[in-house]
Amino acid sequence: MQYSEVTQKTISYIEGNLTEEIQLNTFPAVIGYSKFHLTRIFKKETGKSIGEYIRLRRLSMAAMLLLHSDETIMSIAFLFHFQSQEAFTRAFKEVYAVPPGKYRKLMKIVRMTEEEKNMNTHEQIKGWSLSGSNPELYGLVSDSTVCHTGTQSGLLYAKGNADGQHFATMMQGFQAQEYKGKRLKLSCFLKTEDADKCGAWLRIDNVNGDTVQFDNMDNRSVQGTTDWNHYSLVLDVPEDSASIHFGVLLIGKGKVWADGFRFEVVTDKVPTTNMLLEEQLPAQPTNLDFSE
Repeated sequence: MQYSEVTQKTISYIEGNLTEEIQLNTFPAVIGYSKFHLTRIFKKETGKSIGEYIRLRRLSMAAMLLLHSDETIMSIAFLFHFQSQEAFTRAFKEVYAVPPGKYRKLMKIVRMTEEEKNMNTHEQIKGWSLSGSNPELYGLVSDSTVCHTGTQSGLLYAKGNADGQHFATMMQGFQAQEYKGKRLKLSCFLKTEDADKCGAWLRIDNVNGDTVQFDNMDNRSVQGTTDWNHYSLVLDVPEDSASIHFGVLLIGKGKVWADGFRFEVVTDKVPTTNMLLEEQLPAQPTNLDFSE
């Protein structure tokens, strides 16, 4: 349920060349697929053309520079290959609702206010909590220097003493009422650095507190250092469901950034990723006399 190889390779190339001139005609040779196949698959999986994706990622990086550097707006515009400051301003305003100069002033005021509020206190992320076998060995913060879209991402990271026997999760839960009897898809973007093993997870609990649907990407976990990539999990929400829980799991060492969580109802044509499927068991016992 994650992006195909062609889309992953395309995103990886884009991420490494956001400040370089990117020509669509160069993708077939770099990625190893025809231009037609590449553009069609990318649009189908991301919902955006390659050009639109590049533009949004460049604007996101530009927003980071506006907050964390003293570079001029013109310099930032040219760095990300906008033809003029005016063109950059128009594009930026379409996404962030305000021009770059005003965005820089407003966000610096917001950040100063937040820093004063959080001074000498542990930073909390609204709606999210840190849990796991050894939460004291992990940290959970909002990161305004790394994000996929917008201005911040959630960062779950291991501290020095964490190893493969430890794990932590950033998580939250909500009532299942709105989704009862439906098939629910959770999507998000993840980026990792030296991660032993991690992935998004989704769990459905019934009124008795029993888990009836579950997926934690164990069979397709993310490891090592990876660029931003899109992942999704699909579970059915039975009529007797009471709560829905989700988050990101990190086992052992490393870091994982999460951004852009989204829930949507899908049809039964979208395959479920439930790891508790009864169909995984055979209908009848086999090889009872060990002769096979």
